[in-house]
Amino acid sequence: MARGAHKVNPVAFRIGVNTTWNSKWYLDKKSYVKNLLSDLKIKKIINDRLKAAGVGNIIIKRVNNKAYIDIYVVRPGMVIGRDGERRDRLKEEIQKTIKQEVEIKVFEIKHPEIVAKIVAETIALQCEKRINPKVAMAKAVEAAKETGLIKGIDIWVSGRIKGAEMARRETLKWGTVPRHSLRADIDYAFVEAQVPGSGKHGIKVWINKGEKSGYSID
Repeated sequence: MARGAHKVNPVAFRIGVNTTWNSKWYLDKKSYVKNLLSDLKIKKIINDRLKAAGVGNIIIKRVNNKAYIDIYVVRPGMVIGRDGERRDRLKEEIQKTIKQEVEIKVFEIKHPEIVAKIVAETIALQCEKRINPKVAMAKAVEAAKETGLIKGIDIWVSGRIKGAEMARRETLKWGTVPRHSLRADIDYAFVEAQVPGSGKHGIKVWINKGEKSGYSID
């Protein structure tokens, strides 16, 4: 009897091979759950408050009961604000929520066209504006290709596309995206779009940035 496919997150699949965790800390069993929930709260606040800034990644490090948060965004000026006022407000909100001292650093994403989360969110926004998913996908693929920094990109949009009664999937691929090769540096993201009159659309993006043999634990 044939077995069903086992779906594995491409990033999690490569942890310990050529990528590492976004939460970098170690605690015993008693404190682990508390800190895990704290990390989820931090990420929710940042993604909700900084949506317009284009958040690509959030890395959380914990040392001596203090959280160090690195935020990678497309528009850092929208996060920092004049004299750092917006960053300070964000810091205060996070500290009040997790009841722990926080330090925030903001980094600019130089090539948002090849960051899977940014690409998926851009396509989701266009779908919500009722732009044809094929058009949105084609623009994303072309922009990624023009950087000359990737080996391949694969995009799926699933749902009641154009208000159809039955859900279907639109796909667009360029280059090679070897999902089962552990050496491949694959960036992956899944985002949902709430499309007026068509319900939810699911957007998946895989970007192959070439081969990568190791990772940094800093």
